[in-house]
Amino acid sequence: MSAILPAGGQRRRLALSGVRGAVAKGRDFTREALRDWGWDGTETAEDALLLVSELLTNASLHADGCRELVLTAGETLRIEVHDGTTDLPLPHPAPRRGIPGGHGLYIVERLSDRWGTRTHERGKAVWAEIEASRLKSGRPTGR
Repeated sequence: MSAILPAGGQRRRLALSGVRGAVAKGRDFTREALRDWGWDGTETAEDALLLVSELLTNASLHADGCRELVLTAGETLRIEVHDGTTDLPLPHPAPRRGIPGGHGLYIVERLSDRWGTRTHERGKAVWAEIEASRLKSGRPTGR
């Protein structure tokens, strides 16, 4: 079953300033949105949840915390994590296999079709996009 989205897409926002367990709350929020939009139950949907986890974790660890998670559905699924610093994320120069840390942006790059940043007056948003066609036609997870 696939949801019919409005022509301009649909946007959902989750405020995360001062929220404990922001990563888990963001994953739950995203899982519900994907289900509502008919984009759940595929490997690509699982990739989207991992993207949310990575972006929220990076904001928590390196950017003064998460302020907001914004999901936009249309021709793409756009995941935006807003934080309170204008410092741009830099991929770790040499993440090492089997060693924790330094892999987050590499994972974001590998799982998304596009990603980037944009600064604004209160901080920045780090975003990643997945083409909707991948979410609609991804392989089932076997659940």
